[in-house]
Amino acid sequence: MHAPLPLPLSTPNRNLVRLTIVRGITWTGFLIGVVIGIAGLGFALDIPAVIAVMAVMSLINIGTWWRLGRPWAVTHGEYLAHLLADMLGLTLLFYLIGGSTNPFIGYYLVPVTIAAATLPWRHAWAVAAAGMAGYSFLMFFYHPVPQLGMPHAESWINLHTLGMWLNFALSAGLVTFFIYKMARALRNREQSLSRTRESALRNEQVLAVATQAAGTAHELGTPLSTMAVLLSEMREDAADNVQLKKDIDLLREQVDTCKARLRHLVDNADRRRMANAEVRDAKEWLNSVVQRWLVLRPDVDHRLEIPERRGQPKLAVDTTLDQALTNLLNNAADANPNDIAIHMDWSTEEVVIDIRDHGPGVALSIADQLGETFVSTKSKGLGIGLFLTHATINRFGGGVSLYNHPQGGTLTEVSLPRSDTSA
Repeated sequence: MHAPLPLPLSTPNRNLVRLTIVRGITWTGFLIGVVIGIAGLGFALDIPAVIAVMAVMSLINIGTWWRLGRPWAVTHGEYLAHLLADMLGLTLLFYLIGGSTNPFIGYYLVPVTIAAATLPWRHAWAVAAAGMAGYSFLMFFYHPVPQLGMPHAESWINLHTLGMWLNFALSAGLVTFFIYKMARALRNREQSLSRTRESALRNEQVLAVATQAAGTAHELGTPLSTMAVLLSEMREDAADNVQLKKDIDLLREQVDTCKARLRHLVDNADRRRMANAEVRDAKEWLNSVVQRWLVLRPDVDHRLEIPERRGQPKLAVDTTLDQALTNLLNNAADANPNDIAIHMDWSTEEVVIDIRDHGPGVALSIADQLGETFVSTKSKGLGIGLFLTHATINRFGGGVSLYNHPQGGTLTEVSLPRSDTSA
């Protein structure tokens, strides 16, 4: 086992790094402003309380830097807690330095903007609500600083302070709404581009494999024909050996199957034919695929289970989908040829085919990569079969999932969209 590596910086991790830097710069600026106010402008402040608030925020920042060095992923909830802590720190500081009359009260918009750009909808509005609550509190409760505005002795509120509050309320709402929408659109666009890039890369790999397969199909025709001739001669020579004749007949059947599959491959090379899928009864199609598979794998012991109920579904299929399902059946047989369970079920939207084997299961280290690239579950496999299987089934609008069954072995789940509207 390798030593666990530090987790890569995810989006919440990076956001927390940036927030920590912003917090350090902001509170350093506040400290400089307080020093200038006391020494140069004669502010009468509760200095121990102001220093205590700044010290606590500094300790939070130091603790955050330490936490970022740990191999733990930052969650949206933790990031929200940091922004709320900043809101609380700002409220305490402004409470001690003039409240809503402090010209820096608008700094509340900075955490609100950060939350709107980086957090989910509900979290962003929680930060905006915290900012509004803090600002509203500071309109009535604070330690007045004469140099920053008139005390509330003459009037419980003045028009300037009320206008600042209304401006903040409007700005906070607009920033939260529009910045969140813009950030969400950018995130969705990035995800869409990522999926497009992955699809283009997969299509390039499929095209490369298909080109190689077409050339190989032509090259294999000659040796298979030679094998068929030799097997015919061997059968004549083994006329007196019944068991040997049975083995030769089995080999000839396998060679004929390979030749037939190669002919199908060449016949379906025309893209126009492949583009027109045939709509077939799902039960009939699955039965035919399983029967052809049994010719290739006469050593397997299997159970095919299809419920007898109304509303038999239909599927759009072609030879590539037949081959994709055959690949999955072969993987199950390679894992353990005994007691392979094949089960088909359906809903109003899709048909689900489960293939259960009793092999060693899928290694967790490669489970997430299967079908995305050339990763194989077999010690000597190339992974091309699973890759092409995933690509083919995805092209039909379906999906493939592999699970380790609780009772051992692998459960392969294939989902395909129905081509009929009947339930």
